[in-house]
Amino acid sequence: GPAHLFRLAGKCFSFVESTYKYEFCPFHNVTQHEQTFRWNAYSGILGIWHEWEIDNNTFVGMWMREGDSCETKSRQTKVHLVCGKSNKLAYVSEPSTCVYSLTFETPLVCHPHSLLVYPTLPEALQMKWDEAEQLLYDELITDQGYKKILKEIFEEAGLLKATEEKEVEKQNKKISLEFETVEKCSKEYKHLSKEIKKLKDLLSQHGIAYKGNSGE
Repeated sequence: GPAHLFRLAGKCFSFVESTYKYEFCPFHNVTQHEQTFRWNAYSGILGIWHEWEIDNNTFVGMWMREGDSCETKSRQTKVHLVCGKSNKLAYVSEPSTCVYSLTFETPLVCHPHSLLVYPTLPEALQMKWDEAEQLLYDELITDQGYKKILKEIFEEAGLLKATEEKEVEKQNKKISLEFETVEKCSKEYKHLSKEIKKLKDLLSQHGIAYKGNSGE
């Protein structure tokens, strides 16, 4: 993500609304604490730092997911990043059950280019993006195909989390590669063993003693 935003890491910002205190710790989590004297006052996690929200090739927010359980799902929070004079949590809402929306104001996003995704990518992924732009321009891919490539680029850059299916696919590839490597290694070992045997036979034919290591 944008390097300048990592200045916010390790800091927390709170906002009190009604009887609840919300706390946003960028790149860490979002918590909610009920400000009452009830014996079972709620205090919990509304989400843990997960991935960026990217819209129109621009960072627009942060997703905090896998919070405390809420009926059949986990609580999650989207933090909107908006320009402001100081770093502060400005607004909190719950647009749908257990899905929260926070507005975080910061001067760090006031520059028009401060949240562009492209400059944050490594050169190889920028080139991949350039190629996708060219393919789209030449009408060799559809808009949907272009978006798919961008999503893959963002996932590769670690800005978005790959779906579970992709993670499984990646693991399977890794496993098959390991098997392939072991198989190759085994073949190579057998080949070398044959070569050594030939050399030993050749040496013994000429009456030359072979001194191998103690494990031979």
